[in-house]
Amino acid sequence: MTRPRILATRRWPKAVEQKLAELFELTLNAADVPLSEADLRDAMGQYDAILPTVTDRLPAAVFDGSAARTRILANYGVGYAHIDTEAAKARGITVTNTPDVLSECTADIAMTLMLMVARRAGEGERELRDRRWTGWRPTHLIGTKVSGATLGIIGFGRIGQAMAQRAHFGFGMKIVVQNRSAVPAEVLARYNAVQVPTIDDILPQCDFVSLHCPGGAANRHLINAQRLDLMRPGAFLINTARGEVVDELALAQALWFGTIGGAGLDVFEREPSIPPELLGADNLVMLPHLGSATRETREAMGFRVLENLDAFFEGRAPRDRVA
Repeated sequence: MTRPRILATRRWPKAVEQKLAELFELTLNAADVPLSEADLRDAMGQYDAILPTVTDRLPAAVFDGSAARTRILANYGVGYAHIDTEAAKARGITVTNTPDVLSECTADIAMTLMLMVARRAGEGERELRDRRWTGWRPTHLIGTKVSGATLGIIGFGRIGQAMAQRAHFGFGMKIVVQNRSAVPAEVLARYNAVQVPTIDDILPQCDFVSLHCPGGAANRHLINAQRLDLMRPGAFLINTARGEVVDELALAQALWFGTIGGAGLDVFEREPSIPPELLGADNLVMLPHLGSATRETREAMGFRVLENLDAFFEGRAPRDRVA
């Protein structure tokens, strides 16, 4: 029996690539650079499955080519705003993602960013590497205490709850949450958390605000100039969700004028391009999209894709179907 032809659009952990090659006729993107929309449109006619990542943009135009061979887009990652799921559905193409497996590591990175920006760790390291440190003194790089502070979490799904676990039990933080739907009382009680109805309600209450909401058009620039103005003057914004959720130019202005205390970003609106206004902000910590970047998690994401592919090609419903 002919094995399904599949395309992995980026290089994956070796253990996952080896397993994919055992089960499928696998093509790897040896150059490991993002494919263009034209490349992806061509691939639709050549492969039974395409395995995209967040670096692949699949708007409606990608699905407008000749008769598509592709029957499933098995996305490597939990977010799938880069895929036009309605266009895929119209062509009868299934879309899956990889939830659950990256929640813990993404929450770890959110905590890392929060601690770094609050305690001015990025500034301190740059000072050391530039050989500008003149020694300890009582007023040097005074930061903000994290323990006992109030953390606002926008989006209280798996990652948001993993963040609350770390913040509440590890640092004694008070947890306030905003979520599209009502969070069950027993879940809130687990973290002694309070849910508020709107983002405008949560922002003025918090010393730190961490974003864990979906991306996509509906949440583009969810945090804009008006909402940044609602934050406390010394508060910090943390984003490990999607870059488009934050208006980067509005954030840069808030950082430069000191209307908020600082920010920590792991994701950006036009990755890998970073606005120069952000690059020059000392009260900003930036990481290159490292949320899921541990060997354990990246392998688990790949094997979750493989699980979805197995189910699909065996005629079963994929566990993580989103369209």
